[in-house]
Amino acid sequence: MSVIPEAIQKLTLAFERLPGIGPKTASRLTFYLLSAPEEYSLLLAEALLGLKSSTGQCSECFNITRAGQDLCEVCASSQRDEGVLCVVEEPLDVLAMERTAGYHGRYHVLHGVLSPIEGIGPDHLKIKPLVERVRTGKVREVILATNPSMEGDATSLYLQQQLSPFGVRITRLARGLPVGGDLEYADQNTLLRALAGRQEL
Repeated sequence: MSVIPEAIQKLTLAFERLPGIGPKTASRLTFYLLSAPEEYSLLLAEALLGLKSSTGQCSECFNITRAGQDLCEVCASSQRDEGVLCVVEEPLDVLAMERTAGYHGRYHVLHGVLSPIEGIGPDHLKIKPLVERVRTGKVREVILATNPSMEGDATSLYLQQQLSPFGVRITRLARGLPVGGDLEYADQNTLLRALAGRQEL
């Protein structure tokens, strides 16, 4: 028999299911909410309830948008260049790109990467709609901005094969040394990519 009330156990387990949260952090969050003013818990509960009901998916790029809104802010904007398409794995990647304030094209969110080990194939991702968008002829360049991982590279290679027949320019985000990084701490792969991607001064 457990000495911890069931409500605390349930919330702790719920927190543990979140990415990056282990048992200790889950327990800390639960006990924080237990001792915090009741309004904190109510605000969190309301936000969680509204998360699904107040959001939807853009019908064009599959990014997150407001519920009942067909197109997201980027796809609906006439200020964005519809000829340049940045392909990302997740909606969170769109936020990262937007924070740079240096990209003015549009997006396509795959909602994952190819992973045969996990049983994720092309039909599980938003690849067919991407091919259709490029097929229309409006897109000049596709930027493959998948993560620099084995799955991300495999997904980029697959997309390149699917999109190259349409004659669009296909590019991949550059890789190399981070700003402020030291050579002595860089791994061999990062150094090799930085060397291969060196630029004229």
